[in-house]
Amino acid sequence: MVGLSVPNGCVLNKTLFKKMFQEHADLDAKDKKALKDDVDKIRWLYTLKPSTINIAPYSDDLRDYGELAFLVVELSSAKNAERLGQLINRAIPYPTVIFFVLSERKAVESSTPSATEENDESDVTGRECEQENENANEQLALCLADKRTNKADKEKWVIEQLMTSPWLKLSDVTDSGQEFLNSLTFNGLPHSNFWQFYQAIIARVQALQCAEISGRFHLASAEVTQQQADQLNRYRSIENDIKKLRTQIKQAEFSQQVVLNTQIKQQEQRLKQIAEAL
Repeated sequence: MVGLSVPNGCVLNKTLFKKMFQEHADLDAKDKKALKDDVDKIRWLYTLKPSTINIAPYSDDLRDYGELAFLVVELSSAKNAERLGQLINRAIPYPTVIFFVLSERKAVESSTPSATEENDESDVTGRECEQENENANEQLALCLADKRTNKADKEKWVIEQLMTSPWLKLSDVTDSGQEFLNSLTFNGLPHSNFWQFYQAIIARVQALQCAEISGRFHLASAEVTQQQADQLNRYRSIENDIKKLRTQIKQAEFSQQVVLNTQIKQQEQRLKQIAEAL
């Protein structure tokens, strides 16, 4: 997957059926519809734990990073990706990295019987080679969740923040997108413990979010990462304000339109200043 250079001992490549999420996550009607209509296939691709990779577990009063799960979720539509990221993270009892893959053509699998788990595992190499050939028709996004254990129910997670990267078209990756993909190589991520490892991937997703605005992919230091996040939130808030102002213009009288246009230009200037600082 995107040149991660994952040790062979971490490969699981196990199919997860939608029924598992329906049974183990608290889904509302929209969740169930998104899972049913927008998800083609879910694979548990890698498991990172002390027995498969030389990284120490991490735990404190709020978090338990004993192992990490890496999932590939093949989508037929990206419109509910964040909703799906939320429900999958609620269902998986480990910190999880989700690779959302969106194909330009919807795979037709309903006419073929399901393979056994044993056959799935033995055929990993062949299917990964096939996927390499199809990469040109795929888009990729990463989804991670900064979550903690629920003090009232240790079996449940509280998602503090969900982060989804911009979509990358693999047939035409931008320079910043390629830098992002290159930065995900396992050897380039901190191996001190699973918390640090996971936070480093979150930092890379945030850097790509910034690059979508500024055009520059830059990994900030730990001290600057929170400032960067605050700037991103401010940027998005201003974008929403501009959308509201544009809606108001459509209903305003001419004299008021002039005032609203001035406000929009002021907000757009603020966006430009933030983009230059990211």
